[in-house]
Amino acid sequence: MPQTRPTPATDQTTATPAPPTELSLEERLTLIDAAMTVRLDEAKIAYEVNTAHIPTDPVDLADVGTGPIYTEPAPQPELYPTPVAALLQRAHHRLITGGWCSGALVDEDGARCMLGAIRIEARGDSGLEANAAAVLLDAIRRKFGDDVASVPSFNDTHSSGRIPLRMLDQAAGLADARGL
Repeated sequence: MPQTRPTPATDQTTATPAPPTELSLEERLTLIDAAMTVRLDEAKIAYEVNTAHIPTDPVDLADVGTGPIYTEPAPQPELYPTPVAALLQRAHHRLITGGWCSGALVDEDGARCMLGAIRIEARGDSGLEANAAAVLLDAIRRKFGDDVASVPSFNDTHSSGRIPLRMLDQAAGLADARGL
């Protein structure tokens, strides 16, 4: 008997599969969450198996410190032996720890401008304060030119304390080099 080959019109076995539908974001996140949960569970079991041989002592909660923790910055040592340089160094440190501001000597949060920090660190010695402000203005003018009218005007032109802090630090080094 002769064999007949099926023709495409008579072959019913080849059906075209439906195109895959794209998953929504929620469906993809659900699948990823399930996969990560499985991986974390496997990691947890592996950790327990790998550390089962390590002896541990229970923690006595009486040994755990529950009192207040001192979080203030450590006091900065006096780096400069001369009074004006030491004052500028303390003013720099005050701005780092207490905050910097512009437009006022002291703002409502207690942050200070450059002159406000010098004034509080001078502790009432107006001569020392004036000398420190003069050295600071000189350091500013060396870096930014003679157009700077005063320390407060320089301070108020900045939106962050980065440059004023740097200038206080440089002025402290200048005062020390001058023996002030």
